Amino acid sequence: MRRSTEYIQTTHTGSLPRPRHLAELVREYRGSAGTGEREFEAAVQHSVVEVVRRQREVGLTVVNDGEHSKESFMGYRSSRLDGFELVDAAQAPPTLTFSSMEAADYPNFYEHWLGRGNVQGGATKVLCCTGPVSWRPTATDEVGRDVANLLRAAEGSGATDVFMTALSPACYAPPNLFYADEDEYLTAIADAMQLEFEAIVKAGLVLQIDAPDLGNTFRKRDYTLQELRTHMGRCVEVINYATRDLPAESIRVHVCCGADEAPHHRDIQLAEVADILMQLRPVGMTIVGANGRHAHEWSAWKDIKVPDGKVIVPGVIDSTTNIVEHPEAVAERIQQYASVLGRENVIAGVDCGFDTTLDMRQVDPEIAWAKLRSLTEGAAIASRALW
Repeated sequence: MRRSTEYIQTTHTGSLPRPRHLAELVREYRGSAGTGEREFEAAVQHSVVEVVRRQREVGLTVVNDGEHSKESFMGYRSSRLDGFELVDAAQAPPTLTFSSMEAADYPNFYEHWLGRGNVQGGATKVLCCTGPVSWRPTATDEVGRDVANLLRAAEGSGATDVFMTALSPACYAPPNLFYADEDEYLTAIADAMQLEFEAIVKAGLVLQIDAPDLGNTFRKRDYTLQELRTHMGRCVEVINYATRDLPAESIRVHVCCGADEAPHHRDIQLAEVADILMQLRPVGMTIVGANGRHAHEWSAWKDIKVPDGKVIVPGVIDSTTNIVEHPEAVAERIQQYASVLGRENVIAGVDCGFDTTLDMRQVDPEIAWAKLRSLTEGAAIASRALW
């Protein structure tokens, strides 16, 4: 990750709106519904070129492929790893992917939300680990395609700072029906996904590890704070283990708890777990900071012991609302973070992705781009004030 000593850099957290026709092709191709591979590959390649161009057009300095080849930030994993299959829900262990303590508090909201299709529930089949987790031979080609598409698009746009996302090993790990315990299971996933991490970094890209397991757990599991801290500590260990042979300065971790427009009243507070997050060996960390549950947390960094060299990417734009933040408000948020972290240690970002699941579309696509432009305009204002 490149530091700037002249201006505030800008980025986002991964997924960007997919064109409708691309979303349809992704859905058909992933569902083996007859879409030809060549048509799919050509559409993805064209879309990546366009999405990188638009990122540069609105002024972002650190860009990616918008995750345009993937059906979701996490669902793609099932096409790259073996060892998982759908089993009857009655035979599966409890799944934590969509279960939610938050839903128990606000059942009417969640019933409405389920009806809109933003969250899936009531499934008769559940994806489970039923055998040894391993990297599929075809997955190497998939990663290679994604890397090549992004590098080609970046070169054509003049972008020099480029990242690619991949899923945290412990993130929403499907229920385990094979391994003796969770430690053995998560280690096996980490060993397999290490190949994806390595391919991204070796290509010269910054690897972003998406880790809702570090931010969303309190909303979903009936944990005490100590139980949560123990869980998060294990998730950090798994990320560190999976990246142990890679340069820490080429990796950032997205601590995710802001993907959806739900109550978030059970979200963990940064001050309660910051010491655990600071144990992540990757240099970069993106974290929610713009929505109404976390906007106050910039001040928590005053009391957090941040390791030397760490780069923090706070969200200064909310990815769940169609309100376009005023650039002055964005600039104010950036300056608050710079005042406690140091201006060279801050990259301005977004709370979460704009299209984390195919056709999620919480935010209108054109409004998403307007918000990103507001991000870069705000960063320019902050830069003039800070330098």
